[in-house]
Amino acid sequence: MKLVFAGTPEVAVPALDALIASGRHEVAAVVTRPDAPAGRGRRLVASPVAERAEEAGIEVLKPAKPRDEAFQARLREIAPDCCPVVAYGALLPKSALDIPAHGWVNLHFSLLPAWRGAAPVQHAIMAGDEITGASTFLIEEGLDSGPVYGTVTEEIRSTDTSGDLLTRLAFAGSGLLAATMDGIEDGALTAVPQPADGVSLAPKITVEDAHIDWSAPALRVDRVVRGCTPAPGAWTVFRGERLKLIQATPVPDRTDLAPGEIAAGKKTLHVGTGSYAVELLWVQAQGKKPMAAADWARGVRIASGERLGA
Repeated sequence: MKLVFAGTPEVAVPALDALIASGRHEVAAVVTRPDAPAGRGRRLVASPVAERAEEAGIEVLKPAKPRDEAFQARLREIAPDCCPVVAYGALLPKSALDIPAHGWVNLHFSLLPAWRGAAPVQHAIMAGDEITGASTFLIEEGLDSGPVYGTVTEEIRSTDTSGDLLTRLAFAGSGLLAATMDGIEDGALTAVPQPADGVSLAPKITVEDAHIDWSAPALRVDRVVRGCTPAPGAWTVFRGERLKLIQATPVPDRTDLAPGEIAAGKKTLHVGTGSYAVELLWVQAQGKKPMAAADWARGVRIASGERLGA
């Protein structure tokens, strides 16, 4: 089939690579978000998908909005059979959805209808799910509500950050998306409507969502730290300044600390929660580079009884 691939961040690149390498399909063009400012100089930088497409000699389309008439006119000229999508980052109007013969097929990083929305991986970790996966589905005007072509499952490990899990799903999902394109071309796949039960929503994680509540149980603190790593980054407050928490682990046998209370050892940094303690392993103070939590604690000279979040 002739394909126009839509995607923007690094997590979409494995799927683009899989389609390019498939040998069965022609990736005629790529649709991605416009160049965005990045770095200290805030110079405009192309998206990872745009960079990969340019390396492969594929036409890149960067509409400000998918409803732009010039973009849709070019899409009609290309006349794709199908438009596979991975984390494109913009809502597609019906006028664009109707252009390809087989529609737009999205690779979504959850087992639909669970975790519909922008941050399915983060929400799955923060909710304590043990299993997640990826789904391919036909995009409709509703939020991730279209009929599903296929799924793959993935275990959520006890130490997974959202970055870890998303990387694995990106590669597992790339094979699923390529197989879905094969099945659509062969006529072997039929999209199945999502069940009405089991729907959950995964809106974008905000900075406030990443704020640690030390009165919560240790498992909740651990899940928020892992779910918000690498972005937007879990955080707390120490001596009036924000402290980013990069890595932590529960310490079930320590129950003598009040919520937020800090206990600094030579090589450890424990903090009390609403249940038992957690050990902070890596942190990042405001304006500083990431460092081992015990090293940070020695540098700030924590006094007896000091707390995080105060």
